[in-house]
Amino acid sequence: MIHCRICDQIISAPFLSLGKSPLANNYRKINEDYKPEEFFPLAAYVCPRCFLVQLPAFQKAKKIFTKEYLYFSSYSQSWLSHIEKYVDVAIKRFLQNKKSFVIEIGSNDGYLLQYFLRKKYHILGIDPAKQAVTKARKKGIFTLSSFFSSGLAQSLREKGKVADLIICNNVIPHNDDLLDFVKGLRILLKDRGVITAEFPHVYQLIRKKLFDTIYHEHFSYFSLSSAKFLFELEELSIFDAEELPTHGGSLRLYIKHKSDSTKSITRNVKKIIEKEKKFGLRTLRKYSSFKNEVLKVKFNLLEFFLTAKKKHMKIVGYGAPAKAATLLNYCGIGKDFVDFTVDIIPQKQGKTIAGTGIPIFHPKEIVRYKPDYVIIFPWNIKEEIRKKLEYVKRWNGKLVIPLPKLKIY
Repeated sequence: MIHCRICDQIISAPFLSLGKSPLANNYRKINEDYKPEEFFPLAAYVCPRCFLVQLPAFQKAKKIFTKEYLYFSSYSQSWLSHIEKYVDVAIKRFLQNKKSFVIEIGSNDGYLLQYFLRKKYHILGIDPAKQAVTKARKKGIFTLSSFFSSGLAQSLREKGKVADLIICNNVIPHNDDLLDFVKGLRILLKDRGVITAEFPHVYQLIRKKLFDTIYHEHFSYFSLSSAKFLFELEELSIFDAEELPTHGGSLRLYIKHKSDSTKSITRNVKKIIEKEKKFGLRTLRKYSSFKNEVLKVKFNLLEFFLTAKKKHMKIVGYGAPAKAATLLNYCGIGKDFVDFTVDIIPQKQGKTIAGTGIPIFHPKEIVRYKPDYVIIFPWNIKEEIRKKLEYVKRWNGKLVIPLPKLKIY
């Protein structure tokens, strides 16, 4: 039993349990693999009142994201392309002149603010991950190494640092105190300013059975309906919304002060909410049936691994994202099935995927090892990775996409 982190409604039981799993971004050195590892229940609950999908906070967000956090946004070219297009649109729609002030919360390694910097806008990044902040500062992006809160927002406001545009990309679901976070957004936003927020759409998570996007660092999973409920608690209003293909299907929300009469609510908001309602996201039955769908996916994946290993096939992975930890731990797949994985992020090399013991090496190891199968764990950027891995065809190797549906190329 838990309490909803938006409306405090009691939620009696989870609708999906993925067993026990360690923190997905808890990468350990290969030679430390013998040490005990802490596992936590990985279970998703849905609130019967506001329909927010959420996980219990076994570890506070501050502890997770202020320690060694090894995700760097700039390593994905397709993500950078997506962001550069966003910047052009945001400038055209909302930024009247070069004096406009842009703040990004969860600014990571400066992947986004670098484009505003090149165009001479006033910018500020806020991020708790020290290694990412160091990389951003080296790019000339002024970044606060801090966890965002209403207290920080009030401090910035008192110094005159209120924003014309606040950007929150894939950061709101990472926060275990949603009400304080949104309060901070309200405090930091100018009277006619705009907040844009992107995050995976729970509609697509359920429709495509993307269970591997569920892990402890993601505390909440939003529909447009549940996001609307949240923002309205702080007198903020969603005036536009878009459905995006990123991360298997995401939402981009455009948010204003409720008192701002200069921006009309578009038809997109009603259209997406009606789509969610028609799909069943406002009924508990839709969530309770998800468990059986996930089991089918698990059995298909296990069948592939078992068949390949019986034929003595060599299997490796490409990438070591957080979603790989959920996928592998839930399916019970360790280094007896996957010999190793590789990752282009140097800080992950020489470590292991949480809970599995699967070592992470430099990508050149694929050429040396010549595996029969390469599993692309970051399936959300599969086209980008498939182009990089064209060379596996030289020894008749094949690429495997585990989700949304098992595919072999």
